[in-house]
Amino acid sequence: METTTKSNASENTGNGTMTKQSTDHTKKRSGSDAAKDLAELFEDGLKDIYWAEKALIKALPKMEKNATAEKLKKAISKHLFETEDHVKRLEQCFEILELKPKAERCAAMAGLIEEGEHIIEETEEGTVRDAGIIAAAQKIEHYEIATYGTLAAFAKVLKYNEAIQLLRETLSEEKKCDSDLTALADTNLNTKAK
Repeated sequence: METTTKSNASENTGNGTMTKQSTDHTKKRSGSDAAKDLAELFEDGLKDIYWAEKALIKALPKMEKNATAEKLKKAISKHLFETEDHVKRLEQCFEILELKPKAERCAAMAGLIEEGEHIIEETEEGTVRDAGIIAAAQKIEHYEIATYGTLAAFAKVLKYNEAIQLLRETLSEEKKCDSDLTALADTNLNTKAK
């Protein structure tokens, strides 16, 4: 599934008026390429989150480097190791389905990572940036929680019992990470950023 961004731009028509031009470059799957059933939708979801987790492995070190609170740095470092395990579990899911692991660009994760990078660039080093990093990280966690929850539900219906266990294990770790980030933000960090 190939996805590119949708752009809205104003175009000068030559007579002094501006018109809104919308160009949609999103390729929709059709015919034999479109997901026809829940199994194919599940596979598409695996490819999507596989890309997302691999992209996150590249993004987390930058977040850790730009964080100043030692507890936040440790939390990000811990989650980097967990994310590497998440990738391995997804590869096991592909293996269970007798599929070669394949990543397809996840527009949602790409956007969330970009937002996190923007927060880092637009904040001063210190507690304000730390609060922003936590906010960005929690948005990522919420996306992952929704994705793994959905995939586990699909796997249950499809009776992919081995995959269910792997997906639920990752889901549990994502929820724990989100809870840890909330606790970290609540331990004076947000107040100090004020």
